[in-house]
Amino acid sequence: MRAVVQTVSRASVTVDGEIVGEIKDGLLVLLGVTHTDTVATVETMARKVYELRLLDGERSASDVGAPLLVVSQFTLYGDARKGRRPTWQAAAPAEVAEPMFNAFVAALRARGATVETGRFRTLMLVESVNVGPNTVILDL
Repeated sequence: MRAVVQTVSRASVTVDGEIVGEIKDGLLVLLGVTHTDTVATVETMARKVYELRLLDGERSASDVGAPLLVVSQFTLYGDARKGRRPTWQAAAPAEVAEPMFNAFVAALRARGATVETGRFRTLMLVESVNVGPNTVILDL
């Protein structure tokens, strides 16, 4: 599982002209799932993201109650080492990735997080205003 975590003053996801997820002063999390991810991977990633000390004063979303916008991003597993066209072989297929994505969101919520999401398997317009910018890549 791979996550790109960014501090944002605001972020939103729009699908077919409708805002389906939106936060202010929190974390935007782009989440990629690979073939070997398990429930244990999900739990570990949820804990790491929620407790990541990336906000002002080296505080975490769990410390200050900051919201998270979680967006599925299979392209985090793109591999362009050969040629110019990336391959997506390391990304889990949608049938595997979607339940893991949903489990990740559920694990965050079980920790008390306020979570908004994009919509899986749709064309999403993701907008964000980064703060800092502070960006961390977590790879499990």
